[in-house]
Amino acid sequence: MTNQELIALAIKAKQNSYSPYSGYKVGAALLCKNGKVYLGTNVENCGYSPSNCAERSAIFSAISNGEREFEKLAIVGSSNDIAYPCGICRQVIVELLPNADIICAKDENTFKVCNIAELLPNAFTPADTDTVKPRQ
Repeated sequence: MTNQELIALAIKAKQNSYSPYSGYKVGAALLCKNGKVYLGTNVENCGYSPSNCAERSAIFSAISNGEREFEKLAIVGSSNDIAYPCGICRQVIVELLPNADIICAKDENTFKVCNIAELLPNAFTPADTDTVKPRQ
């Protein structure tokens, strides 16, 4: 699947956003190594902390369905600029998608392909603690 095709799916997912507080709609599309794609969108809550980002929605859906190998994640927001994952999403990505390409996009023609080391240098990982075991 091309980056543009994955971005188009993220744009489609963005349409399902529930963002009455920020008005900022986000869509994400996660491509697994087996070719399956999981979509996610941001879901806000008036309490703010129970809200969930599009990236984590897609990742958690894939994990919930037994996926463990990922190729790339596309992210699109509703601003006039490229959308990047927030800090919380970056922390989730560093543990669950450490080798995936992260496609930060405005649209199918305006995007940047990153890796998590670029987005979150010197990250805290399971290797940094003796109480957390890396994912299997």
